[in-house]
Amino acid sequence: MALKTFDELVAKVKSGKKSTVALVCANDAHALEAVIQASDLVNAVLVVEADKVEELHALLLEHGKTPEDFPIEVVPEGMHPSVCAAQLIHAGRADFLMKGKIMTGNLLKGVLAPEADLRTGSLMSHVMLFEVPGYHKLLGVTDGGMCTYPDLEKKAGIVKNAVQFFHKIGVEKPNVAALCAIETVNPKMQETVDGAELKRMSLEGELGECYVEGPISYDLAMVPELSAVKGYTECPCCGDFDILLVPEIVVGNVLGKCLTYTCGGRMAGLIMGCKVPIVLTSRGSSAEEKYYSLAMGAGFVGK
Repeated sequence: MALKTFDELVAKVKSGKKSTVALVCANDAHALEAVIQASDLVNAVLVVEADKVEELHALLLEHGKTPEDFPIEVVPEGMHPSVCAAQLIHAGRADFLMKGKIMTGNLLKGVLAPEADLRTGSLMSHVMLFEVPGYHKLLGVTDGGMCTYPDLEKKAGIVKNAVQFFHKIGVEKPNVAALCAIETVNPKMQETVDGAELKRMSLEGELGECYVEGPISYDLAMVPELSAVKGYTECPCCGDFDILLVPEIVVGNVLGKCLTYTCGGRMAGLIMGCKVPIVLTSRGSSAEEKYYSLAMGAGFVGK
């Protein structure tokens, strides 16, 4: 059953077993504040490099906490912080990861290292989740944060990651809209060709338990009344999509910001495709976005 709001997602997380996030390079005021605020949702292990331990202790005190309030894992000399965090995953001491004071590229470099053993062979992609005023359920948008100009194979991987997330939060067969500017296949517009092929793949069960409609424009995907006006009557789920698949990163980035800053939507996001999800928010993200992103991670790994 589709969740309608982030509050429902939070309630779902709280009804299950509490999970644990490993905060990589925890000496980051913003990320540390996020895990403290989300203590009602998740436990946390703070992963920190040896020369940053005192800085972490000072930040904890600034936030009204002490070093005794959290397990602190000091990264062994010569080990990548992401690898250290991955060892916590494999040891059963953490369930998913969150980026702290570390560059995204460096974080992912460690995650992708063979010794981290977090790769699955799947594409890594970003899944955004929105609560949008006027829409009747939580809406996924992918990929607006990681994959730049995906080809058909990568788009299939992006769909699979998003579908996997929606399965874990209770949507048995997500509806996916392969967004394009038009609703017909035009060989000069590769995204329309890809959209039609992704629809075929979904009908043949190649993308997991989901239904992909494509090519389809945003207005038809979101406003069911327009399907009759435009004669687009064969789609069974206009106005009822769970996931919007964008053709490339610029569309996803702009759409996400429009839904948030213009439409008053609330947003959260995760990187999918590894053995565990990764919460990766910008330093400028609101405390609310970080809180709900942690809820997404906990919702995915929840038992």
